[in-house]
Amino acid sequence: MSGLETLTQTGLQAGQYQAVFEGPPETGLEAVHHGKVIAVARMVGIPDQPGAVRVSVDLPAEVLSSGVQVIAMRSTTTGEILDRITFMAGDALDDDLRGEIALLRDELEILKAAFRRYVAAGA
Repeated sequence: MSGLETLTQTGLQAGQYQAVFEGPPETGLEAVHHGKVIAVARMVGIPDQPGAVRVSVDLPAEVLSSGVQVIAMRSTTTGEILDRITFMAGDALDDDLRGEIALLRDELEILKAAFRRYVAAGA
């Protein structure tokens, strides 16, 4: 994150990204997916926070598809990525997650056995 620009996500609801931006007033924000701008942020000042603006971006449904999708929130002034939104979906992902969970369970069993040996040796 740049010292001049900060973007703090406050929510993601019904396909709308929400955040608070602090930075130069001429800065805009755009959502980028696979190098293409897919949406431009609406920015509204926050009365009790000088220099801060409320940001909202409607994310298009067409970016949601199987696999892992990353949407970057980019400054129009510096070109810097200030935040990322990651979506994971689809059948292929289910298999990956099941495999990872199985590996974690195996590792947990190994740790439990080692802990039991350690406790038994100390008693």
